[in-house]
Amino acid sequence: MARHPRNPRRLVADGHVYLWTLRHSHRAPGDGRRADCCATVTLHPQPAGTGGPLRIVFTEGPGRYVGGAPLGSGDVGFTRGADLNLHEPGAVRALLDAASARGWRPGERAELDGWSLLEAAAAVRTGDTGPTER
Repeated sequence: MARHPRNPRRLVADGHVYLWTLRHSHRAPGDGRRADCCATVTLHPQPAGTGGPLRIVFTEGPGRYVGGAPLGSGDVGFTRGADLNLHEPGAVRALLDAASARGWRPGERAELDGWSLLEAAAAVRTGDTGPTER
């Protein structure tokens, strides 16, 4: 039996356990334009009560896309650049690592702009982490 897409998934990273979900929603800009697609990855530390969730939010805009019809569910990216499939646990782990590199700490309640993490996370996923240090 296949996993239901709304059920939280388990992720273990650096000794911390999280349950994570991906949600697709629409945010109305308030100026009469069509609603923008938004994808939100939420990571809840486990056991419950050991800290607040980390929310990583991707809202479509100029030069950026968020999956949904007709694009693939969970796809986010720059129209001319890096992209991720947020259904992949490795993509979520790469975003979590990028958030940690920018100062987020496990158990800290936060909402981060996913676009600020995308290039670093996508580079990890493709194995292109930049110049090697000597």
